[in-house]
Amino acid sequence: MQELTYIRCGDYYIPNIRLPEENRPIGCWGRMHRDYIKEHNPIRFNDLCLSGELWTYLADLNEQAQNRLELIIEQMKAAEGVTENMKATDQMAWVGAMNSIRNRAEEIVKHELSYN
Repeated sequence: MQELTYIRCGDYYIPNIRLPEENRPIGCWGRMHRDYIKEHNPIRFNDLCLSGELWTYLADLNEQAQNRLELIIEQMKAAEGVTENMKATDQMAWVGAMNSIRNRAEEIVKHELSYN
């Protein structure tokens, strides 16, 4: 257990408590999940805030969601036959197919990770 130190502010001593440093970004997936748990599961949100684990939890979730998104996109590209050859021959069809794949993959990730 850590030794507790105090800071004097005027006539009062206040505990010198700091949250752990987290430098990873929470990204769009982390922000979406934060808003979701804040509204639909406020007890869990408060627990994560008070324990100092919220930022780490959201950064981990963001990394998982981003990795899952990339994996789903690659799998859909392979299943639908969207290749670099298609990009070279018919760019507009490739752009349309990639936009469709990305939108569907984002919806899957939203459902799986952000809103659970």
